[in-house]
Amino acid sequence: MKLSGKRKFGLLALMFSCFVQGNETSGYSQHPEAEKWLEKMQAEAFSADYLRSILGHAEKKDSILDAMNRPAEKRLDWGGYRKLFVQPKRITRGVAFWNEHAETLQRAEQVYGVPAEMIVSIIGIETHYGRNVGSYRALDALATLGFDYPRRAEFFQGQLKDLLILARDENRDVVDLKSSYAGAMGYGQFMPSSFLAYAVDFDRDGKRDLWSNPVDAIGSVANYFVEHGWQPQGETVIQVTLKETVPEADLNTGERPKRLVSEWAAFGVKIDQSYPQEEAAVLLRMKDKEVESFWLGLNNYYVITRYNRSRLYAMAVYELSQAILAEKVAIHAAEKRLGVKG
Repeated sequence: MKLSGKRKFGLLALMFSCFVQGNETSGYSQHPEAEKWLEKMQAEAFSADYLRSILGHAEKKDSILDAMNRPAEKRLDWGGYRKLFVQPKRITRGVAFWNEHAETLQRAEQVYGVPAEMIVSIIGIETHYGRNVGSYRALDALATLGFDYPRRAEFFQGQLKDLLILARDENRDVVDLKSSYAGAMGYGQFMPSSFLAYAVDFDRDGKRDLWSNPVDAIGSVANYFVEHGWQPQGETVIQVTLKETVPEADLNTGERPKRLVSEWAAFGVKIDQSYPQEEAAVLLRMKDKEVESFWLGLNNYYVITRYNRSRLYAMAVYELSQAILAEKVAIHAAEKRLGVKG
């Protein structure tokens, strides 16, 4: 049968559409960087066919690349960053989350020595108590960043490997696992490597579920902290004043604390003597527009930065934890005065 010009054009358009759709489903299976990764991965007991199938499902997401280039920690000063997280709604919901999971939080505190308010604060900042655990597929996020984000390609390719190991070990379909744009997962936003190393089955049901099980999430956050050196009863930050200008090289270093609190006095820092003098600390400058404040960050501050290296993040976690604790105590005191049983 002879086709008219219009029908020929329609048939060609349909063939081209099928070709494009076929290419889209190939995902990262033909990407040069993915090919190199695949060769390395075969040494991890994954078959080439399985890896090509997985890469074929992975999709590049330009929105992920855009988000990686504008993190809040780099766009905002402390005042702006603080407003994002230390806010009345998040404090109130933090108290509600604590009340709902009081028994689990108490057990986590007893087992790991990490205060309940700190665990609640982490989960509150990371996912607003499970309300925002991420809408991307972890596979897409880690493939996009592993193969199309050269600056940190090695790290994210390693996380992609760990994601496959996680899915295998936990008997999950890797295509179904949800994450943030950076590949962090569940209530506490664990990267795959952190999941493998620190996630715990805190309710003892035989599964480590950080996506839909707040009990496992609470235990896992506490375990993460203690494995990174959390000190029960230890100070986190101390607000200080400066008697003289401190060299820029001594501020906001991001290093593990080395200089003792008592030694900072020789560098122009005025410190209340009631605080522990023989603990190591780093000096932090926090800016809210033109207003500056100075703090010493001790060991537990450093532990928070193992979760996220930003000093803004660590300070937000600390301040939110204290605000949640204060509101919970105030509510309890008010209920006690009114004779309310809780």
